[in-house]
Amino acid sequence: MKKVEAIIRPFKLDEVKIALVNAGVVGMTVSEVRGFGRQKGQTERYRGSEYTVEFLQKLKVEIVVDDDMVDLVVDKVVAAARTGEIGDGKIFISSVNEIVRIRTGEKNLEAI
Repeated sequence: MKKVEAIIRPFKLDEVKIALVNAGVVGMTVSEVRGFGRQKGQTERYRGSEYTVEFLQKLKVEIVVDDDMVDLVVDKVVAAARTGEIGDGKIFISSVNEIVRIRTGEKNLEAI
């Protein structure tokens, strides 16, 4: 099993969710996060004053899937979240050793 973590632009969440549900993903976790990459923040104006926002708001979407679905999930996220501009985000893939559903005690694939 693998955990796919995607850092995306907030306005792309609905497109990503629809793409993943259509691909057969049964669940995901979404968190509001802040950070920066190559953009190094952005300059904004408020009442005539300029200020720099160093940490940009993003969303982190976490999906745990069987190994054979990883490539499909990554392709769907990339297609749905891409704008072609700097700041589109990143995808991280890591191994998951074990999953336990708290309510039933089911483990691994049955717990997804």
